[in-house]
Amino acid sequence: MKKFFTFIFLSLAASHVSFAQEQSPPVFDEAMALFDDGKYAEAKSLAEEFAAKDDARAMVMLATIFQKGLGVEPDPKQAQVWFAKAADKGNVEAQFSLGMLLLDGSLGEPNLDEGAPWLEKAATAGNFQAQYNLALFYSGIYNNPPAWKDAAFWFQKAADQGFADAQYNLALLYIDGRGVDKNMVAAATWFSKAAVQGMPDAALEYGVLVFRGEGVQKDEKLGAKWLLISANHGNPVAMNRMSKLYATGHGVDVDAVEAAKWNILAKAGGRADPILDEAMAKMPADLLKQAQDRASAFKAMTAAVAN
Repeated sequence: MKKFFTFIFLSLAASHVSFAQEQSPPVFDEAMALFDDGKYAEAKSLAEEFAAKDDARAMVMLATIFQKGLGVEPDPKQAQVWFAKAADKGNVEAQFSLGMLLLDGSLGEPNLDEGAPWLEKAATAGNFQAQYNLALFYSGIYNNPPAWKDAAFWFQKAADQGFADAQYNLALLYIDGRGVDKNMVAAATWFSKAAVQGMPDAALEYGVLVFRGEGVQKDEKLGAKWLLISANHGNPVAMNRMSKLYATGHGVDVDAVEAAKWNILAKAGGRADPILDEAMAKMPADLLKQAQDRASAFKAMTAAVAN
């Protein structure tokens, strides 16, 4: 009987709406669509309606509008108010954003005492960005005393979720033995995970380990390939290493022109090498011209890290 009356009610309601041509009340998806289309004033108006009904999503939208100055003057204080309201309701995105707002100095001096706990709430809830930034906090980036075990713990959490920056930083901790036991195998593993995702710095570090056979089987050719990937993405350290490899024939065939090209690019990137400069000075003019032309034509690849 209960199902029957429900059906009758819905049928009558549908008939009433059709007959009276009433419009259904707005849903939050409409505010999202307006926001995505760059219609921030209209999105803000709708978000205010939903925020008044305690919708945390709308509060986050309002906070973002004020934080980024989308259709309004940037207002970090108003952003803080709305992020705080949503954070108090358990919205993880708001907890993360509030924590960062308090830490990054947007409101004046960084507020470590209030910012870090909000990051930890979001991190504990599984937000990988909060986990990563909390790890950075424990690394002492705000001139606070480092707590390396805590940093390693949260880098690990974010790394396990596939976040390349966390994987890279965790590998660095394993190399230095900070917060974890020094472990070159673990370092190589995490560098490789970040490198496969397209992170140039990780490709450099992994290439060096493979080239040397530290934490992974030695393979100079494979190591050179990873170094070349990093160099092609514009890393000046990798460029310098590739110049040396082409000059000496380790992992690649000897190629004086390529050696000179990478030295020119590395030097332009701030990685000068007097020994390589001296070798270039002795090159035949035609080969040096080829190297200079190749360097001029070089365009760094864009890093594409999938997270």
